[in-house]
Amino acid sequence: MKPVNRQLWQRFLDIAAPYWRSEERWSALGRLALLLLLLLGQTAFAVLLNEQTGEFTSALAARDEHRFWQAILLCLGLLVGAVPTYACYYWVRDTLGNHWRRWLTQRFLLRYFGERHYYSLNGLAALDNPDQRIAEDINTFTQRSLFFLLILIGATMQLTAFSRVLWGISHTLVYFLVVYAISGTVITLRVYGKPLTGLNFRQLKREADLRYSLVRVREKAESIALYRGEQQELQQIRHRFGLAYDNFRQLIRGQFFLNLFQYGYSMLTIVLPSMLIAERVLSGELEVGMAVRAAGAFTAVLSAVSVVIDNFESLSRFAAGIERLDVFSHQLDGPAGDRRAAGRIESIEGAPQLELERVTLQTPGAERVLVQELSLAVEPGQGLLVVGASGCGKSSLLRAIVGLWDSGSGKILRPHPDEIMFLPQQPYMLLGSLRSQLLYPRQERQVGDQELLALLERVNLPDLAERSGGLDAELDWEKTLSMGEQQRLAFARLLLTQPRYAILDEATSALDLANERWLYQQLMDGQTTLISVGHRSTLLTYHSQVLELDGNGGWQAHVAQGYRFEH
Repeated sequence: MKPVNRQLWQRFLDIAAPYWRSEERWSALGRLALLLLLLLGQTAFAVLLNEQTGEFTSALAARDEHRFWQAILLCLGLLVGAVPTYACYYWVRDTLGNHWRRWLTQRFLLRYFGERHYYSLNGLAALDNPDQRIAEDINTFTQRSLFFLLILIGATMQLTAFSRVLWGISHTLVYFLVVYAISGTVITLRVYGKPLTGLNFRQLKREADLRYSLVRVREKAESIALYRGEQQELQQIRHRFGLAYDNFRQLIRGQFFLNLFQYGYSMLTIVLPSMLIAERVLSGELEVGMAVRAAGAFTAVLSAVSVVIDNFESLSRFAAGIERLDVFSHQLDGPAGDRRAAGRIESIEGAPQLELERVTLQTPGAERVLVQELSLAVEPGQGLLVVGASGCGKSSLLRAIVGLWDSGSGKILRPHPDEIMFLPQQPYMLLGSLRSQLLYPRQERQVGDQELLALLERVNLPDLAERSGGLDAELDWEKTLSMGEQQRLAFARLLLTQPRYAILDEATSALDLANERWLYQQLMDGQTTLISVGHRSTLLTYHSQVLELDGNGGWQAHVAQGYRFEH
């Protein structure tokens, strides 16, 4: 159990420590110090209220009216201070947790989007649902971290304060309490520790998988409907729900036995302190109120030393969340190193032209060689058309050219990223206005309405703004526009940006020949060098050379003029 605890503690520190060393550390430490003061105030009020509870109980037993009302008034006075202290404690704690969550989320997001980790980690078997880890697991981590830290500190304060009270009443109670708490903690850790932590970890994963399946159905509803794939999707979702259900059933069973132990363990404290000092009260050595004070102190000290037992279910879920975030954090750092170890294509940016030097391209896991020892240059104005049978590696080569894939060897020299723009066959339609669609991915550009409307006319979408409600209308563009309209909108982005190189992966597959000819000609007129993947012979007009891939790593370079497609 000790090695596991050490590993968990190290994982926790790896995630938590950077915030407390960041630029926000002083404000965070200030809030934490205020929390400790409020905790100290809570403990003091708890001790005083416990004392006054015993006092008015003794006054009632003695039928001393003056003593009784004096104790009641003191209790009410203490409540005036205790209530705002408790309220402020929770407000400061949640505020600190919220600030910590914001900082940690931004840290993970920067790493997730940095170096295109969001792309390289996509589909990685070791990392499920990164969206849930960012949106939910970080929130749980920050809130639970503060919760457990503060109950630990509060338990220490409570233990110190009430132990003195309990020691003054009965040494026997203190000795019994120590043995009782240690034995309960050991039983909880040894019997329920590892199984519940593992079950909670699997539950988080399976619930996330289920949510992902449901979201995917919503996103791909049209494709599923066209294929009539409802039963297949329903079967998959039922399967994933079944996994979550079965795991939760095991979790409920484990929690049932833990609850039996926890509640039996805590319920005994109702009678144990009174049993242990009953003889002294019955003999008249102690007042009745002292028994009440002893019971209150005993309960307070026991809860302080039984933090693990009382919060074990939450701790096991917290431990599972720490492990998920730790795996995510390491994966954000790991893939680049793994690729280097396996061999990678060297990338040099800022070159005057695109050039490939003895490039061997493999799939990301190095399972297959797509292109071997490829050397060619694409000079400005001398476009390249990549052709070959489906699955031969055309799109993969384009991914390597723009730097998404680098598994293999050789060297790729390319212009600066701002001078290259990629158009996939399925354009990306972000959530936002028509204006943001046109400006994507450089929203900061200041482009007038008339220029944007003229741009829409250039791609044969002259009435799109009017029928959509204007440039600032926000629609679900992926569902509103046909594939052909989406491809023309993507060309509008390209025409607005006017990059030196445009890489088009069957970017006109949904367009008729007239629209394709019109859009390609505008790119040529704008001095943009084209690198295209396509199957139409009409594309030869806009390129100077052809690269033919055979799907087995082989390739041939041809002059575009006179090249003939094989059918």
